[in-house]
Amino acid sequence: MRIALVGLGGMGTTHYLNYLHIPDAQVVAAVGKSEQDRARAAQWGLPLYDTLTELCAAQQVDLADICAPTFLHKPLALEAIRHGLHVITEKPIALCLTDAQEMYDAADRAGVQLYVAQVLQFTREVETLHQVMADRRYGKPLDACFERLSARPGWVQGSWMFQKEKSGLLPFDLHIHDLDMMVSIFGEPQSMDYTSCGGPEAPCREQYRFRYTFAGGITASAEAAWFNACLPFTAPWRVYFERGLLVCDGGLTGYGADGDATVFDVEDPVKVECGANLPPSGWFLRELSHFVARAKEKILASGKRRAISYIASKSCRDTAGMPASMRVTPASISFSAM
Repeated sequence: MRIALVGLGGMGTTHYLNYLHIPDAQVVAAVGKSEQDRARAAQWGLPLYDTLTELCAAQQVDLADICAPTFLHKPLALEAIRHGLHVITEKPIALCLTDAQEMYDAADRAGVQLYVAQVLQFTREVETLHQVMADRRYGKPLDACFERLSARPGWVQGSWMFQKEKSGLLPFDLHIHDLDMMVSIFGEPQSMDYTSCGGPEAPCREQYRFRYTFAGGITASAEAAWFNACLPFTAPWRVYFERGLLVCDGGLTGYGADGDATVFDVEDPVKVECGANLPPSGWFLRELSHFVARAKEKILASGKRRAISYIASKSCRDTAGMPASMRVTPASISFSAM
């Protein structure tokens, strides 16, 4: 699988380092225009092009991996699809539901695969959560709580991360990880509301608290923040069941109603350096290995659509005519107002 890497920033570096450990994958060229892109392409020995179109005219590639800023995901993905390439795009797929649907429709017409990199689904912790949900060892879920908190990101090139029309801000950058988890275990939310705050000199709202309800009376809350404080990144979560509590906070422990506590083995057997502000792990290796294998088999991937469909639908009014897999129950609060 010959891969074109689009964007050589923090996430582009993470993907490149992990591709080195995938026998069926080879990054053969890159797309980028910044000084950082040029420096890293030279460091890695990759030919660098200004556009995917120029790259495809000069190189034979099978897949485009888009690690560019969020507002560029749609035009870059559509350009790749026009050239018959399979596409991996970092989360979020797009900033609005109609854009996401346009991308999937284009991939379907072209007969290529479009994958959204929601990496938490490839962690041992979330894999174990799905197993606990499936075997009902603690009964039915009742409630969940998620946190995803950090200092205001200082690693971003330029100011695009703090512009709503370019990044979607905290709901699309941080919170989407936890929403992806919620949708994968509880289904699509039936309702949502939120509160937010930010200092008078902040470039955007700095903290959000979300509250969701799901079928069967399940409730969930989530907090996402870029604090104006030197807080180390933290992302604990817990799910409360009828007969126990599953807690993820530096490890994964189940606390049963019978007094027994189970420490689950979630240690990654293989850890790859990420090159970004993330510890070595096997997350991205499993994710990218999965995507490469599915692209090679030409199997249409559809399981990643629901979370981004829900979050994107809050910033797009026109959802009429969407297929059921992309349409969600309307909520009274719109992410476009955030």
